[in-house]
Amino acid sequence: MSLRAPKIFVILLNWNGKKDTLECLASLQKIKTPRFQTVIADNGSTDGSVNDLRQAYPQIPIIETGANLGFAGGNNVAIEWALTKHADWIFLLNNDTTVDPNVLSALLEAADTDLKPKILGAKIYRYHDPHRIDHLGGKWNGKIAEFESSSSGQIDDDISYETMEKVDYACGAALFIHRSVFETIGLLEPRFFLFWEETDFCRRAQRAGFDTWTAPKAKIWHKVSSSFTGGKPQMHYFWWRSRLLWIERNCTTKEKQALYKTIIIPELWKSARHYLLKSLQAKFSKNSAAKQKALRLKAGCLGAFHYWIGRFGNAPKWLSEKNKISARHESH
Repeated sequence: MSLRAPKIFVILLNWNGKKDTLECLASLQKIKTPRFQTVIADNGSTDGSVNDLRQAYPQIPIIETGANLGFAGGNNVAIEWALTKHADWIFLLNNDTTVDPNVLSALLEAADTDLKPKILGAKIYRYHDPHRIDHLGGKWNGKIAEFESSSSGQIDDDISYETMEKVDYACGAALFIHRSVFETIGLLEPRFFLFWEETDFCRRAQRAGFDTWTAPKAKIWHKVSSSFTGGKPQMHYFWWRSRLLWIERNCTTKEKQALYKTIIIPELWKSARHYLLKSLQAKFSKNSAAKQKALRLKAGCLGAFHYWIGRFGNAPKWLSEKNKISARHESH
């Protein structure tokens, strides 16, 4: 008697990204085996996404959250739904990705090794540089209070990055998780509106006995933060706020004291000083680059402040509005 094939649910989180989501869905259609169910969580889109996606793929369930709940909050709604449908595995997949047709079979093969991992991360390439690795697991570096990925930016030679490796976390853009993990530790922490949520999840899972492993044969291509590029103030806001939340939740009191003394306070003090300098420079020279730099520094400091006063959820609207104004000025 053959064993039942595992039920796999692929979750795509969409927020005003129907073009990316449609491209991702088209790539998923090329997967022939194993069988799986795709579900879309729409995070309060206002660009007509829900209607267009339903017309293109009427067979795919779309769960409307009704508001932008962030990466963690939006995915959690779909994860809970999939678990009620008896999902064995849940594949969190960014909507701005395309997948190799063998991605799911490769993940299942990795899960069936002697290691029996319950959390696996795919090999993520850069969409516009398809042989260059963007992410294949990361490890915590307490000396800088950040996570690092040694493979990031490397060209894949089909030799160097082919072995499964235990890591501290795998990127949430392509994260394969067994239902037993959710049943043991719960869902993603919703206060991580953006950034650091998967690192927190993997660390919590590790403490509960679930290690995270890479699955190099499972391949996807990621457009790399199509919603937030490195120059946008919102990114700095969320990165700082989530970074401090991660430290609170995952470091000992002694570690926190050391990190704040040697890294966090000096970095924020430096950002505040540079913000004042760039603000003056922008005021007297009308330098748009200096203005953008000042806004990014201010956003990072504000993210830290909002963490300290317990303000979570989406970023203040003025951050995105000012960024749009600056971008328009630079285009003229």
